[in-house]
Amino acid sequence: MQKPVLDFSSPLYVLAPLAGLTDLPFRSVVKKFGADLTVSEMISSNALVHNSRKSLKMVEKSPLEKPYSVQIAGADEAVVEKAVEILNGIEGIDIIDLNCGCPVPKVVSHGSGSSLLKDLDKMGRIIETIKRRSNKPLTSVKIRIGFERKRPVEIAKVCEQSGADFIAVHGRTRAGKFKSEVDYDAIREIKEAVSIPVIANGDITDYEKAKRVLEYTGADGVMIGRGAVGKPWIFYQLKQKEREIDPLIKREIIAEHFDQMLAFYGDYGAVLFRKHLHTYSKAGYNGASAFRDEINRTADPLRMKELIHTFFDPSNLLAGRAS
Repeated sequence: MQKPVLDFSSPLYVLAPLAGLTDLPFRSVVKKFGADLTVSEMISSNALVHNSRKSLKMVEKSPLEKPYSVQIAGADEAVVEKAVEILNGIEGIDIIDLNCGCPVPKVVSHGSGSSLLKDLDKMGRIIETIKRRSNKPLTSVKIRIGFERKRPVEIAKVCEQSGADFIAVHGRTRAGKFKSEVDYDAIREIKEAVSIPVIANGDITDYEKAKRVLEYTGADGVMIGRGAVGKPWIFYQLKQKEREIDPLIKREIIAEHFDQMLAFYGDYGAVLFRKHLHTYSKAGYNGASAFRDEINRTADPLRMKELIHTFFDPSNLLAGRAS
């Protein structure tokens, strides 16, 4: 009997797609250290169909990413169908995910992302198109709980009836963007109303919050995005069931992220890694400001690796910051 792509018998820990942040190096790191599923950055169906080099690059995956989901956005059924056919020809993809949650005006104005929540018939037809045309094992949908008003169960049932194998639910409306309070009650209502697995998403920022959300909503997993930026070890903590993170493990994860950046982007990966080091350095270490100043002037990968090893040594933690 073939092993299922995803095993929902225990909670899944999923990395959410974040534009400009969850690239292949970041995904490979969280996958190595505990994430059950990684998802590509959101890719425009139009761009795929027009053979955008950048979009095809975004589809690339690390050998560690098994299973792997590619998220697409689109508002035109015919274009989405063509995009799916392109993805059908690419090996290593296990899931095609439809974005029905992105609140960014540029995406919404094209009728994609959370704009589909205004036309559930259309959303359902696009899901059906993906399910019908895809040769991948699973089809999933990322949703919000409404566009301007909340209609969580209605939206989720359309996903289920249209053939989605599972859904990820961001507990805000589009109007709520990323600022309003996340409605975990709505996620719980969805979980009780549908028979397909439900992944909870929204403001899951640490180990304790992830555990509380899982328990409260009854969801089959949690999807973490911004909570993993600067703290990719959250997946290690969840997988190992450890509330605290060993500083040596933290340094190992940061060093692995750096190595993956170099492997994917070449030496320029050192420059691109500066933004990540700015975030990592805020985790309670001595001399953080001076460290950031120095890395801003450093482009040499070997020198940067030395700086990383020294700065993130456990002995450099501020007093009382052992985790």
